[in-house]
Amino acid sequence: MRTTFTAWIAAGALCAVLLYGCSAAPDEPPVETTAAGQAGKEAERPAQGAAGQDEASPPGKKPADAASPESPEEDGKPAADNPPAASQPAPEAPVKEAVYATGSSAGKGTDSAGKASSGNKPPAKSAAAEDRKPLSWYYMKKGKGKVPDFPADTKKYTDEMKALWVGTGKKVYLTIDTGGDLGDIDTLVKSLKDNDVKANFFIAGYNVRKNPNFIRTLVADGHLVANHTMTHTDMNKQTDEEVKKEIEDYEKLYKEVTGEEIQPFFRFPYGKYSMHLLKLVSDMGYTSVFWSTAMRDWEPRKNGAEDPYNDIMNNLHDGNIILMHQGSPENIQALDRIVKEVKKAGYEFALLTDIQPPE
Repeated sequence: MRTTFTAWIAAGALCAVLLYGCSAAPDEPPVETTAAGQAGKEAERPAQGAAGQDEASPPGKKPADAASPESPEEDGKPAADNPPAASQPAPEAPVKEAVYATGSSAGKGTDSAGKASSGNKPPAKSAAAEDRKPLSWYYMKKGKGKVPDFPADTKKYTDEMKALWVGTGKKVYLTIDTGGDLGDIDTLVKSLKDNDVKANFFIAGYNVRKNPNFIRTLVADGHLVANHTMTHTDMNKQTDEEVKKEIEDYEKLYKEVTGEEIQPFFRFPYGKYSMHLLKLVSDMGYTSVFWSTAMRDWEPRKNGAEDPYNDIMNNLHDGNIILMHQGSPENIQALDRIVKEVKKAGYEFALLTDIQPPE
């Protein structure tokens, strides 16, 4: 009887062991222990919408733009790209995305190969593209007697970029542009001659063809006539070959008209240029001439000849390079008064060949 009771107890114990071993649900996967498995689990969690929490970051983890020492990378390769152990189930599909989110360094993301990427930062422009960026000349007036401030771009000019925008000392450089109408030629020439003033002219090629005798008169009177291109076109819209042709054709035309070689000074039409164009023109032997005083003289002046007079006298300064358009009737009407008053202020009119730029 005792033997039968003992056998019954042993059989019951064996059944309990067997039942315990069969109690786990057959469809539940074992707990993940690899980095890839953990990433798969975290990728399944809902994205967080709280402020300051990256929506791609798992709860409790750092945002994607913060450095994460927990980045599951091995030998520079995301852990998701390493196959799991044979006893582990394959991670869910978003594993790479999860690794991307938690494997970033400060200010950067990682690409699918685990390499640092620039995130939202736009790609840097190439040096060539930057050199060809269109620029427009300007200055910032500081008041009578004070040399204006000039564009920050001037600090980027290299020794290969020859340019002038202001001189030094008690000299003024009157530069007269003729990209449009020639205006009242007789009054212009007389005002300069009567006051013994020499000016610097930048006359478009089509105006040279239109009135070659005017050019000859200027040269005979001792004025400087310089290159202002044949067609007065924004050179940023031209190819290098077109730019060179504009300048070289002007040289040929000038020599045909005057019998002389042109002076090596150049002005960009509309004051529009680029670093690339500035160097290109310099390589052709020219110095580009900008200005330190200009006026809205391409349109009618509200107060007539009083406006150009005030524009120039109120910005008069040492080494002043004045830009005046020949086609403005008000400019020509005011010219005699302007040159007289500039001289009274103690300044001398000079040619660009005499200029001494600031050091």
